[in-house]
Amino acid sequence: MTRLFVPREQWQGSNVYITGDDTHYITRVLRLGPGDTLTVLDGEGRAFNAAIKSIDTKKVCLDIIGEIKPDVEPSLKVRLFQAVPKGDKMDLVVQKAAELGVAMVVPLVTERAVVRLDTGRALRRRERWQKISREAARQCGRTVVPKVLPVMTLEEALNFFAAERGQAAFPDRLLGIMPWEGEESLSLRDCLTGKRPDTVSIFIGPEGGFSLAEVRAAQQQGIATVTLGRRILRTETAGIITPALVMYTFGEIG
Repeated sequence: MTRLFVPREQWQGSNVYITGDDTHYITRVLRLGPGDTLTVLDGEGRAFNAAIKSIDTKKVCLDIIGEIKPDVEPSLKVRLFQAVPKGDKMDLVVQKAAELGVAMVVPLVTERAVVRLDTGRALRRRERWQKISREAARQCGRTVVPKVLPVMTLEEALNFFAAERGQAAFPDRLLGIMPWEGEESLSLRDCLTGKRPDTVSIFIGPEGGFSLAEVRAAQQQGIATVTLGRRILRTETAGIITPALVMYTFGEIG
């Protein structure tokens, strides 16, 4: 059945109103009409079967039939703090993160990052990444759209992580890991062994890697530096494979 994410502000009682590009998708691409059914999701975990009630050129009105409860979202919250790579590679990272079940993506600007985003460009990129996240979540059957936060510096991201741990009832259940080519002893596997966290925050560096000062700052906040093996991965590869390995370790995929 066709699935659509619809913002909560477009829900009014038992009616849901589709506007914008989704109207064209329903009427011109799928060629659906009154009486046809589809699944609508609020992007926050709730899903409903609905029937098309009426259609005009700018809006489709749906009537909610009943709620459904698909069991597709991971119990583990994985957050990806990804240094923005060159070109359109971040598009791929966001897409695959959404497919894997990541809860949040935070684009990072770091000391050695090649990409520098001014305010306007960062806003446009974020809008694009959020749209990619939404479409990937729809395609793979998720009920939650992973949020793409505004671009942060690494310092802001570390403060974000530290503040959450400081407010948590069980801070040890909020795990932070940073794959780093300079780590020689602690592997990702060993870091995760014997743990069952509620949230895992993954910090991925840029093409040039994290600087030593950035690594030390992360370690001071309780973030573990880990090795992913004997080969150095590209930033976009590390940004995809690390969440996948974490999800696999805790039984969320595979």
